[in-house]
Amino acid sequence: MKKKKDRDIEKGYTVKQMVAKLRRLADCLENDKPFRIQIAGEIINIPSKAIFNIEHEREGNTEEVEFQFKWKRN
Repeated sequence: MKKKKDRDIEKGYTVKQMVAKLRRLADCLENDKPFRIQIAGEIINIPSKAIFNIEHEREGNTEEVEFQFKWKRN
């Protein structure tokens, strides 16, 4: 199996795009199904058993909230 390269990508979406992604995500979570999303050209498959957390960062006058999934690749 080919090793995946490390990367740190931040992708912006319109409100309409984000709402659609959040709806699909909620459906997957409610139905214990994996969530699939394409980010900057790479398709990411998030397993239904991934760990979900929310992170809040504050630095100076900037605040950030991140919704995160973490899992181990096979």
